[in-house]
Amino acid sequence: MIIVTGATGKLGRRIVERLLERVPADRVGVSVRDPLKARDLADRGVRVRKGSFDDPASLVHAFEKAEQLLLVSLDRTGEECVTGHRTAVDAALTARVGRILYTSQMGAAHDSRFQACRDHARTEDMLRATGLPWTALRNGFYAASALQFLEPARLTGRIALPADGPVAWTGHDDLADATAAILAEEGRFEGPTPPLTGAAALDFGAVAEMASQATGRPFVRTVVPDDAFREQALERGAPAPIADLMLSIFAAARKGEFTAVDSTLAELIGREPATFGTLLERAWAE
Repeated sequence: MIIVTGATGKLGRRIVERLLERVPADRVGVSVRDPLKARDLADRGVRVRKGSFDDPASLVHAFEKAEQLLLVSLDRTGEECVTGHRTAVDAALTARVGRILYTSQMGAAHDSRFQACRDHARTEDMLRATGLPWTALRNGFYAASALQFLEPARLTGRIALPADGPVAWTGHDDLADATAAILAEEGRFEGPTPPLTGAAALDFGAVAEMASQATGRPFVRTVVPDDAFREQALERGAPAPIADLMLSIFAAARKGEFTAVDSTLAELIGREPATFGTLLERAWAE
């Protein structure tokens, strides 16, 4: 039995779909906050149980009989994130899960400039301390984040962001394929994986060139001072912690935390991962 948390989310749902292409549905279970949103999975034979990171008993029930548990990282930051992950790990121990896999991130480190990477590092420490077999999937930085930063430029042609550095932007679909392959035991890793990334790390100057090629329109990269970027984010309604979180991505990129590229993702999925240019074209075509 393979249990996946967050199975109605952007990454979790994709992983479940890819997993169902590899293993019978009766070997797959999901832990979700709202089982109604996973009704179609239940109709296909997937075990659907309610599991809330704020309700430890529900997680123990959702994780029952799991040979492997995929813990999809929470969309939270700081102590709230780590506390939720600790609740899930404790529930996994109570449920006697065989192996825990966790969606970590490239650059996970206690001294990262990016809060999420510090949260991932603390969660990896937690997994290491369980004594259970575990795997941390060091996912490349999600390309969806870059696309979100680019959204205002679709109209203006100006990519006005803080100074950055090269980032190995990586697509959700490729990461979902790789995770399903690992869960289906087509590949196995003990502890952190190598960085699961595309073949290139790009800064937003290179991204501007790709946007120009994709659209036939000129895109210009301009650098916005950190303080000005933060003020603009606040003026657009972003809470201060979110503005600081966004800004920390650029600080970490300048430090070179997301530059690593590796062939492991391509080996797992049996093809070259989608380039950022391809992901940009797909997103903007929609």
